[in-house]
Amino acid sequence: MGESETNTYRDLHFPALLVGGSFAAVAICLSLFLILQHLRYYTNPSEQKWIVPVLFMVPVYATESIISLSNAKLSLPCDILRNCYEAFALYSFGSYLVACLGGERRVVELLEDESREPLLEGEENKSEKKTKKTQKQRNPLWKFLCEPYVLGPELFVIEKFGLVQYMILKTFCAFLAFLLELLGVYGDGEFKWYYGYPYIEVVLNFSQMWALFCLVQFYNVTHERLKEIKPLAKFISFKAIVFATWWQGFGIALLCYYGVLPKEGRFQNALQDFLICIEMAIAAVAHIFVFPVEPYHYIPVSECGKITRTKTTEVKLDESGGVVEKKETHVEASGTSIKESVQDIVMDGGQHVVKDVVLTINQAMGPVEKGVTKIQEKLLDSDGKEEEKAEVTVGTSVEKKDQ
Repeated sequence: MGESETNTYRDLHFPALLVGGSFAAVAICLSLFLILQHLRYYTNPSEQKWIVPVLFMVPVYATESIISLSNAKLSLPCDILRNCYEAFALYSFGSYLVACLGGERRVVELLEDESREPLLEGEENKSEKKTKKTQKQRNPLWKFLCEPYVLGPELFVIEKFGLVQYMILKTFCAFLAFLLELLGVYGDGEFKWYYGYPYIEVVLNFSQMWALFCLVQFYNVTHERLKEIKPLAKFISFKAIVFATWWQGFGIALLCYYGVLPKEGRFQNALQDFLICIEMAIAAVAHIFVFPVEPYHYIPVSECGKITRTKTTEVKLDESGGVVEKKETHVEASGTSIKESVQDIVMDGGQHVVKDVVLTINQAMGPVEKGVTKIQEKLLDSDGKEEEKAEVTVGTSVEKKDQ
C-alpha cells in the first residue's frame, strides 16, 4: 500500500462519509415511510407481504453501506448481510409477481392456457405442427431459451427453482467468504488462483444470471396479464438495484486490479459503499412511484371490509318538484395494525420460503440420486457378470478334471 494511496483515502473519506450519509438518510427515511404506509394499509396480504421485503432492500443496503463506509473493519460482515438480503429480495419480487397473477394455482392454469396451440387446418399445417413438436421434444433447452410459453406449468417450476437456487447459493457463498477471510485465503478483489474470491465470484455470477434470466422469461410470458400493475417499471427498478450494484462492485475490483483506481482495499470498498448510498436514495424515490400504496387504500366490499355508513343528500328541483337522492358509501378496510402486519409477513412469508427451499433442494437432489442409483446398478451388474464368469470358469475346470 503506497503512501499516496493512503493519503488519497484519508482526503476523500470524510467528504464521502458526509455526502454518503446524507443520501443514506434520505433513502432510509423515504423507504421507511413507504413501508409503514403499506403496513398501515395492509389490505392485500398476498401481494403486500412480498412488496415490503422488496422495499426494505433500500434501508438494508443504505444502512450497511454507511456503516461499512464509516468503519472499514465492518466491511465484510456488512457485505455478507447485503448479499443474503439481496437474494431474498429477488425471491420476494418473483413471489410478488406470482401473487399479482392470483397465486400459484392460478399461475399454473394461466401457463397451461399459454402453452395450448390453436388447431391448424390442412395437411400441410398438420405436418408442420408435428415437425415443430418433434423439434421441441428434442430440444427442451431451446424451448426455455426461445419459446418459454410452450413449457406450460414447467416454466413456473423452472422460475421458482432459479430464484431459490440463487438465494441458497448467495447465502452459502457469503458465509464461505467470511470463513475464507478468517483463514486469510479469501483475497477480496484479488484475481489470483490461490484466493477464493475469483471462484466465488464466478459461481455467483452464473447463479445470478440464471436467476435473472428465469425471471425475465417468466415476465415475457405473463407481462400481458400484469399490465394493471405496470410490471415493466417495477422490473427495471428492482433489476437495476440487484444487477447494477453487483456488476458495479465487480467493475471497481477490476479497475483496482489493473491500476486504474488505487489498489488499496479500503478505497475499493469505500467507493462501492459511497456509490450505493447515492443509488439507494434514487431507488427510494423511484419506489414511491413504482410501488405506491394508493391502490391498497380502497378494496371491494365483497372481498374485505364493511360499510360503515351511508350518507344521503336530498336535492329538490324547483321546476319539476322532484327529489334527487345522492348516496355516498364509505368502505372501511379490515386492515390490521402494523404489529399484526409484520407478524403476517414474518410468519406466513417465512413458511413460504422454507417450503420453497425444501422443494428446491429435493428437486436438485433428485437427479443426483438417480445418477447414484444408476452407478450402483452398473456396479452390481458388473459384479454379477464377474461372478457368473468365475462360476463358468470353475465349472469348466472341474469338468476337465473329471474327464
